[in-house]
Amino acid sequence: MESPAAASTWRQPLLECFSAESAAASRLTVVNDPDQLFNEVGLGAALAARGYTLVPYGDPIAFRFFFEHRLRERWEKGEAVHLVVVCSDAEGSRVVPYDLLAEARSTGREFSFSLANLFPTLDPNVLTALEPSQLDRLSEALQSVKPGQLGTNASKDFVLNQVFDLVAEQLRQPPDLLRMLLRRHLRRQQLPELLDRRLLELLCRRTIWRDWPLERLLPNRLAFFSFLQERWPFFLQSEGYSFIPGREPPQPQISGPLLLPFDHDDVRVVIDNLFAEGLLEPTTAISAADVGSSWVRIGVVGEQEEDAALRLNRLLTLLEAELPGLDCTHGDWEGVAVRWAEVQVLRTLLPSSDVTALAEQLQELHALVEDCFGSWMLTHYGALSSLPPLPRPVTLDKVAPFLAHQHSSGQAKVALVVVDGLALDQWLLLRESLAGLELQEGTAWAWVPTITSVSRQAIFAAESPLFFAQSINTTSKEPKHWERFWADRGLRGPAVGYVCQGKGEPDPDLLGRVLELADHPACQALAIVVGIIDQMMHGVVTGLGGMHAQVRQWSQDRAFRQLVEALLERGFCVYVTADHGNLLARGIGRPNVGSVPEEKGERAHVFRDQATRAQVHAAFPGSILWPPTGLPDHYWPLVPAGTGAFITAGKETVGHGGIALEEVIVPFVRIQEVA
Repeated sequence: MESPAAASTWRQPLLECFSAESAAASRLTVVNDPDQLFNEVGLGAALAARGYTLVPYGDPIAFRFFFEHRLRERWEKGEAVHLVVVCSDAEGSRVVPYDLLAEARSTGREFSFSLANLFPTLDPNVLTALEPSQLDRLSEALQSVKPGQLGTNASKDFVLNQVFDLVAEQLRQPPDLLRMLLRRHLRRQQLPELLDRRLLELLCRRTIWRDWPLERLLPNRLAFFSFLQERWPFFLQSEGYSFIPGREPPQPQISGPLLLPFDHDDVRVVIDNLFAEGLLEPTTAISAADVGSSWVRIGVVGEQEEDAALRLNRLLTLLEAELPGLDCTHGDWEGVAVRWAEVQVLRTLLPSSDVTALAEQLQELHALVEDCFGSWMLTHYGALSSLPPLPRPVTLDKVAPFLAHQHSSGQAKVALVVVDGLALDQWLLLRESLAGLELQEGTAWAWVPTITSVSRQAIFAAESPLFFAQSINTTSKEPKHWERFWADRGLRGPAVGYVCQGKGEPDPDLLGRVLELADHPACQALAIVVGIIDQMMHGVVTGLGGMHAQVRQWSQDRAFRQLVEALLERGFCVYVTADHGNLLARGIGRPNVGSVPEEKGERAHVFRDQATRAQVHAAFPGSILWPPTGLPDHYWPLVPAGTGAFITAGKETVGHGGIALEEVIVPFVRIQEVA
């Protein structure tokens, strides 16, 4: 049953065309959706509750394959399935197949919806800059305020004020501006460029902000935190703490006021969170002994174990207080994943006595995190695959389309480095080797089951696993997938390259093979699979600590930095991601199924039929019947709940395949040289 919120506000005019009675009376609707309204998760859930199945129309061949092999078969079996074929091509270059269009027209089931029709009082250019997830607040504001017909600037101001809570006139003093910037960048809030320009225009009208480099601080998260980082030691000095001789901080590279009101009540409340989450680095310019137990202690380097304990305790408090519920967004869980990755790193820095003291709290919190995340995954994960590749790829199959857009928008050469099995906590360790480079860090969602041949293949095929059913148990087709994707966009031959690190292949040998392709003057789209993390994971015998020790050593060897720098030197913009993460799991028992499963791993078993899967599930109540979202026929995954594993009960392993937070949410990072 749909929630009242899903059926209200801007969705209501759309849903009036999709009654439960219409779903039962016919079997097909065709929708022209140039503004991608039907990508919005709430609308999709409401339509599903009324009996409709949304099918996006994109690549004609892929659509016809999916339609003939999955959807028409259900009609022929007599299933009451009402399909909604959604064409989101704003340019109108794609045309829905005539047979479907004719059937929809014969029953009056062809519709067209646009933002301009839904919100006629606002400027259309402002509307099309918004994401579907922002339309609820816009609709509620219009119903509440009723501003009447608005011009371009008035529309921008209304959206800034009502959707993003940004009222330039209310930013009167530095604490006001700093609080706004902190809230924005902590939420990773990206405003459309035309709204950022308007906000900058309004702020620059006031003389108080003319010394602030707002053209950098407003849109650039990295620049903003660098701005804070440079000024933190000088704030401490203004509070009466002396610099250690020989450790004086350099003068800021980013212009603007030297002293910021870090101690203002509205600012101080989040400053310790920035240090706890690793967004700011503690300074070495001040002695930790001088600050004692002051609130600024977390921002001053002291003994490693003491610093780790301070950060860990703060992060645990944040996680326990702000764990998302079932109705949260995927962005909320991405924030949790980053915090939990920091926890995983910090716990390995503590002495064993401290870890023992925290063991129960950590175990209980981890169980709670995985239980909440697992429930959210079962309810919401399926909707993520409908999200578009812009403004950023949410699921891994959208990474290649995102790169193609970047390439067509002026990035002459792109390189995608897929580090097999790299979890977020291990990325934090690997990141240390990239000091001095500009990193724009984000996350992406792996395909479930988080098996290499499923999730990594989805990256290079740029499609859901349904479309590579014949090769779903192997990675051997990845080069062909990658070549086909770029060929469809006009790049062929030496313009496209793929290199995969062989098992046991030394890093210098991999680098040599990469450079053979990268040095070709025609090369524009290069993919590199780095396999060493996955090899570490499957060989580790000392749990999380042993895994981190190996990753740290590899990071310190600088092989990864050498790879990245070599690509940057050759003019590539480098993107780093992973096909899946990994976690420390504990055995719940090994199913006695012989060679029956299609895929048999520690964190996932895949069966050819539902009946066999159900039998194993009954024998292992601590397992989950994962729905075959985007998966081929006769591919039925069974995954352990929480941190369980299909191995001998009580035995521990570092593995992947399931739906744990650490397996599903992986890094997606853009790396470039500092300008």
